[in-house]
Amino acid sequence: MSPVYSTTFAVLGIKPEPYAVAPILSARVGIAALGEDPVHAIALRAQVRIEPYRRTYTDEESAGLADLFGPRERWQDTQRSFLWMHCATMIPGFNGGTEVDLPMPCTYDFEVTGSKYLHALRGGTVPLIFLFSGTVFFKGQTGFAVQQIPWDREDKFDMPVSVWQDLVAAHFPNSGWVRLSRDTLDGLAAYKSGHGMLGFDDAVTHLLASSAEEIP
Repeated sequence: MSPVYSTTFAVLGIKPEPYAVAPILSARVGIAALGEDPVHAIALRAQVRIEPYRRTYTDEESAGLADLFGPRERWQDTQRSFLWMHCATMIPGFNGGTEVDLPMPCTYDFEVTGSKYLHALRGGTVPLIFLFSGTVFFKGQTGFAVQQIPWDREDKFDMPVSVWQDLVAAHFPNSGWVRLSRDTLDGLAAYKSGHGMLGFDDAVTHLLASSAEEIP
């Protein structure tokens, strides 16, 4: 009979990956596998979700979250757990327990719900839940065998907002990223050129100023 493993996971910390070309967070995950034989490898996957109802918000943060959840008086009905990302890694063999780094590729695209939410936060923590899945490979009596990670393996972690802010500051210093349609981009480029402006930032700033003057 093949050995049966009880595998558990705990998120120990999250930090920015300092030398990555693209913005990536690194989650330190502790793993315990109770079985008769060493684990040969684990193909680990994780769904990372944000649980916004697990923290409070200032009035400034509330204004920034209006696009996601509506006015504060509706939050009891509109604040639900939502997907932030999927991530995965291969874990080499170990016996009993180990700690590994789980890469978490991030985007600063404001069309993505997670980025909108994180951009609105000014302090405190980001309430995360990691839902783990994947496959455990081990050497049984008749050769290598596999065992699926149980569906109920999860762990909650409150990531400091400063971790996200440090990541964004390193890759997008004093800037952001907004997705535009091709027609909108072409129109903005024509406006920029027609007014003799050097950059898109100048064009958008000019348009915002003109709009503000028209509002009584």
